[in-house]
Amino acid sequence: MTPPSRPESLRILLVDDHAVVRQGLMRLLSGANEGWEIQEAAHGFEALDALRASAFDLVVLDLSMPRMNGFDLVRRIRRDHPGVFVLVLTMHSEEQYAVRAFEAGAQGFVTKDSAAQELLAAVAQVAGGGVYISTGLAARVIQQLHAPQPGPKLDLLSNRELDILQRVVQGQKLTDIADELHLSIKTVSTHKTHIQEKLGLDSTAALIRFGLEHQVGSPSLPDQPQRPDAAPAAGG
Repeated sequence: MTPPSRPESLRILLVDDHAVVRQGLMRLLSGANEGWEIQEAAHGFEALDALRASAFDLVVLDLSMPRMNGFDLVRRIRRDHPGVFVLVLTMHSEEQYAVRAFEAGAQGFVTKDSAAQELLAAVAQVAGGGVYISTGLAARVIQQLHAPQPGPKLDLLSNRELDILQRVVQGQKLTDIADELHLSIKTVSTHKTHIQEKLGLDSTAALIRFGLEHQVGSPSLPDQPQRPDAAPAAGG
């Protein structure tokens, strides 16, 4: 398949709460085409402010961020800025995340362990009005859409519950989760209870074990430089 041609002029907004990831992406995208203008935002509310202040063609965003998760940000962009394309760039390689991202309105989904050339191809494809999904995920997403597997499923959870489950698996305290999401501790605790009820789990330990077995989140790591042939990997 012939790779999509890169547009000569493109205004891109990068949204990721890890500075080292944004810096790596800035270098990668700026070096891909001199006509590309790149701006960055550290979280969803900052991204929405930037979208209100300036015109962008494409938003490349993370899913796991403080204050507003990526799914909610995608929906806000599609609702308030329907002419802006959205490409999700995340550490999550599970098909459930891709399905939810597309359902929220994203046009592309790429994992952070993808090679740099795949990310550039995704940017070109989505910015041109197409749809892109990481190599190896497409078949699994189709299977997820057409033949859901039995048993406890992440699709039982709302996006907010999935976000909280991920943070619990990462070892965050409920008070910290409440602070980051601007929720009360009671609300977060209620979400956690609902998650356990939906998944049939009777303890926090069982919840964490379920999350690890289903690769929901991973222990937080310090920001690290990425090898030059891959897109930056950190966050989620």
